[in-house]
Amino acid sequence: MKKFKPKILIAEDNYNFGSILKDYLTVNNYSVTLAKNGVEAMTFYSKEKFDLCILDIMMPKMDGFTLAEKIRQMDESVPIFFLTAKNLKADMLHGYKTGADDYLTKPFDSEVLLAKINRILRARTNELLYQSNHSQEQYEIGNYLYNSRTRVIEHINGEKIELSPKENDLLRLFAIFKDELLTRELALNSVWKNNNFFTSRSMDVYIVRLRKIFERDSSVKIKNVHGLGFSMVTESKEDSKKQPIDMP
Repeated sequence: MKKFKPKILIAEDNYNFGSILKDYLTVNNYSVTLAKNGVEAMTFYSKEKFDLCILDIMMPKMDGFTLAEKIRQMDESVPIFFLTAKNLKADMLHGYKTGADDYLTKPFDSEVLLAKINRILRARTNELLYQSNHSQEQYEIGNYLYNSRTRVIEHINGEKIELSPKENDLLRLFAIFKDELLTRELALNSVWKNNNFFTSRSMDVYIVRLRKIFERDSSVKIKNVHGLGFSMVTESKEDSKKQPIDMP
């Protein structure tokens, strides 16, 4: 997947606060556009595509709720965060009804905001990539040819392995995200339609099963990405000599 800087639109009428937030996100590898009010933010949004919007609620000319409604008319899926000095239940409920993905009250911990942004953008990117690859049925994985429709993995020597439905669903995700991060939340929600302790432990069992299938091909590894999920990587012989990421 091509690396890029996600683009964030900030609508904040407090210039000092907005500038600090913009600088903080820019340092953390985001491309940030700062608007001083809702009208200016809407002008920016109508001319450029953004990956996430951070909107202050109390702004001149156009408040954050109205701005969010207009943005939602143009794009139903773009993530929206509300920032506000208020901590009223009614405002929070209004924000979520407007289509907010998250809500933070000032002052807030900048690291918490960054973690929330990273999480929601990662999940959205994975979902979009998953949808764009959903029609493919055959995949090459190291020395194996995998057919997700027939649920069969065939080695170059002709040996065939039939997968269970859950093994097949999980391996298809790994094939789609080959050499990229597959988050736990996407895998659990896609395969098990749930994301809790018990389904997470169940998925770990299936991860072990898939690793066992690929044991005979040292170029294929399903690695843990600490705190995030997994990555199925296909390595060259030279790469396979390097120290691997620890796996259970």
